[in-house]
Amino acid sequence: MNCPGADELNAFFESQLAEWEFARRNFEALRRIETKTFDLDGFSIRVQFNPARIVSSAAKVDAASVVARKCFLCPENQPPEQRGLPWGDGYRVLVNPYPIFARHFTIPAAEHVPQSIADRYGDMLALARCFDREVVFYNGPRCGASAPDHAHFQAVGKGAMPLEAEIGRFATEKVLEASGAAAYAIRDYLRGGFVIRSADASAAAACFGKLYEALEVLPADVEPMMNVLTWYDSDGWTSCVFPRTKHRPACFYGEGATDLLVSPASVDLAGVMIVPRKDDFVKITAENIRAIFNEVCIDDSALQRIVGKLNIG
Repeated sequence: MNCPGADELNAFFESQLAEWEFARRNFEALRRIETKTFDLDGFSIRVQFNPARIVSSAAKVDAASVVARKCFLCPENQPPEQRGLPWGDGYRVLVNPYPIFARHFTIPAAEHVPQSIADRYGDMLALARCFDREVVFYNGPRCGASAPDHAHFQAVGKGAMPLEAEIGRFATEKVLEASGAAAYAIRDYLRGGFVIRSADASAAAACFGKLYEALEVLPADVEPMMNVLTWYDSDGWTSCVFPRTKHRPACFYGEGATDLLVSPASVDLAGVMIVPRKDDFVKITAENIRAIFNEVCIDDSALQRIVGKLNIG
């Protein structure tokens, strides 16, 4: 497997910013973004006002709109300045031109196939192991992916999201074991979910597979709605899996005082809520954030139903 080292990844990133003015300006704009932080039940939610992310937050991802536009993850539709760094078996690492953090990559499959993680979680683990200075994440086709028609991951530098530092404070319950891997239900976080830990990639993949099979598939979907974040350190792999019940909250479609253009994805669930409009940044409150998570994420009863399908051992 082709696995560029940290130095090669850094050189690629710097060369893209040197060659691609549009991307460079958007990364430079991150130095001027506004943020504010809320404490919700002891966990941090940092709201980021990021106008460039309107492209993703407001993306039309219904079937008709996706078919009508050209896929921006296919090489033939990308600007000439955008180059790819080959990775693994059939992926390209791209610098994301609409960044959230100081290092932000998109890793699309070479083949134009729909977004799905069922057969790609092993690739996610390999990517996190190769780029061990990054957190790799997956947005489901109706969970924040602005290209639901093209399989891809994203990666950002470690230390950028509150989830990484706060995960050790979760109240968890072991619900699954699979040959050296274990899954734990998250019970006291703002959004219910699961944590998988393992020092063995095959065991982690087996554990994820059992969890995947236990999740509900809604009538409009081909796979369970979810966001997944994975990273690798000296203890092995950690994956956070957040099942979803809804793509966008009602406030996304609201009017006037009820209007907040927020479309939650992995980064939001990891503690950085992206708000691309200044008015929304000014007026959003802790209770708005709590209501958004309550609306789009699973509740305790749904979490318990999933746990009931899993067997320890």
